Amino acid sequence: MTDEAVLVLEDGTRYEGRAYGARGRTLGEAVFATGMSGYQETLSDPSYAGQIVVMTAPHIGITGMNDEDLESQRLWVAGYVVRDPARMVSSFRARRTLDDDLLAYGIVGISGVDTRAITRRIRDAGAMRAGIFSGDEARLPPDEQLAAVRSSADMRGRNLSAEVSTREPYVIPAVGERIGNLAVLDLGVKFSTLHNLARRGFEVHVLPQDATLEDVLAIDPVAAFYSNGPGDPAASDQHIELLRGILRAELPFFGICFGNQLLGRALGLETYKLPFGHRGINQPVLDRTTGRVEITSQNHGFAVQAPLDGVLESPLGFGRVDGSHVSLNDQVVEGLRALDIPAFSVQYHPEAAAGPNDANYLFDRFRDLVLERRAHRSATTTGES
Repeated sequence: MTDEAVLVLEDGTRYEGRAYGARGRTLGEAVFATGMSGYQETLSDPSYAGQIVVMTAPHIGITGMNDEDLESQRLWVAGYVVRDPARMVSSFRARRTLDDDLLAYGIVGISGVDTRAITRRIRDAGAMRAGIFSGDEARLPPDEQLAAVRSSADMRGRNLSAEVSTREPYVIPAVGERIGNLAVLDLGVKFSTLHNLARRGFEVHVLPQDATLEDVLAIDPVAAFYSNGPGDPAASDQHIELLRGILRAELPFFGICFGNQLLGRALGLETYKLPFGHRGINQPVLDRTTGRVEITSQNHGFAVQAPLDGVLESPLGFGRVDGSHVSLNDQVVEGLRALDIPAFSVQYHPEAAAGPNDANYLFDRFRDLVLERRAHRSATTTGES
C-alpha cells in the first residue's frame, strides 16, 4: 500500500504529503489548533468530532500517548494534519506512540505538509470542508476527491450531540464535603471537567444528551451544568428547551463552550459561525467583572451574538444579561452572566487539562453560586415561618 497522502480543501487547494495513522479517506471541517502541547487532550476532546484538525506546532508526538491524559474513552477527530511527526517517544509516561493510537482508532492523517501555509489559508478563506486521502485513495483523480469533499456535510445546521454523548447515566461521587447532586448534560463532556466538579463537592450525575426535564429533576439536583460539545447550537432545539425549563425551575446553572452558546439561545439571543474559530491553549480573554486577563483553552467555531457595551434584557423574559467575558483577539463574546437568575457561562474550557489553569476559579464561582442560592432559600424559608 502506498504512503502517499493528500489534503484537499473545499476551495480546491491541495497539499501533498505522507500517510500518517490509518490509511483511507476521511471528510470533515478543516480547522487549526494553536497549542504547543496537549495534542492527546485535543485528539480525545469530543468537541472535535467531525473536524480535521491541523496542528500549528510543527513537531507532534514526542511525548507519545498514555492512559491518564485522555479526556474521553476514545479519539474523536475526523482527521489529523501534522508537519513533523516524532520519530521516537521521549517520555517515561508514554505507553504507546501517537501513530499507534491513530491506527487503533482508525484516524486518517497526513504528515509532511506545510501546516503554516494551511493555517494561513484557513485564516484567509475561513474554516471549510476538507478531506484527507491516503493509501490507494490518494491515487484517485483530483476532481473525484474534490467532489467527495464538496458533497460532505457542512458544520452549519449539524447536530452531533447524539454521536458523542454517553448512552447511559452514571455518577461520579463528590470529593470532600458533599454539596448535593449536580445534573450534567453530556454534550461531549471531558473527564477533567467532571473531576473538577466532583472536587468542588458535587455528586456528579452525568445524563445522556436526550435527557428530559423530568430526568433532571428526578435526581433532586442542587444545580445543572451543560458541557462542551461539537456541532451548531442552532440545531439543538431540544437542549435549548430543556435549559429553559431548568432556568424556570430556578436551578443554578453553569455552561461551558457549547453550553455557553446554548445558554445564549435559551435566553433568546442568536448564535453565528466564526470565520475560523478559536482553538488552542493560548487564547487571551478579559473577565469584565474583575478586569483580569486570562489565557484560556478554547475549541469553538460558533459564538453568541450579544453586545458588550451594556446590559440587555432577555428577549424571552429571563431578566437582565451581561456579556461577562470578551476575547482580546477579536472582541467575540466569551461569557454570559444572568443578573436576575442564577446562571452564567463561558465560551472556553476552564478545566484545561493541558493548561493553562487561569480560568479554573470558575468552578469555585459555580460552587459559591450554589451555596449562596441555598443560603438565600434557607433565609427566605426561615423568614416565612
